Amino acid sequence: MADPELEAIRQRRMQELMAQRGTGSHQNPEQQKGQEEAKREAEEQRQMMLSQILTSEARARVARIALVKPDKARGVEDVILRAARMGQITEKVTEERLISLLEQINNQTTKETKVTIQRRKSVLDDD
Repeated sequence: MADPELEAIRQRRMQELMAQRGTGSHQNPEQQKGQEEAKREAEEQRQMMLSQILTSEARARVARIALVKPDKARGVEDVILRAARMGQITEKVTEERLISLLEQINNQTTKETKVTIQRRKSVLDDD
């Protein structure tokens, strides 16, 4: 996955979050119901496509990832769906292929963590 793809995922997620914050008392209940229905249908279609693309083991792994890191699982699903739409995936994605895809994503988005320990000076400590 290239950096522009990652940026596109981030932009789409930010737009979703902004849309969620924007929906409030500005719309009447019918419009809100319509939007909720459209979101639900889109999610059902998304899940149906994923079930056709992924093997049962790969779907189980994505589900386990979603329990711990929902945003990462969503990003992986987005990458898989985009590749399928572009014709890059011709057969079902196995768990092994999913693992290699996850490793590629991890290598591109690795963040270096730094741990610093700050000790409080005690009154009894000798300097």
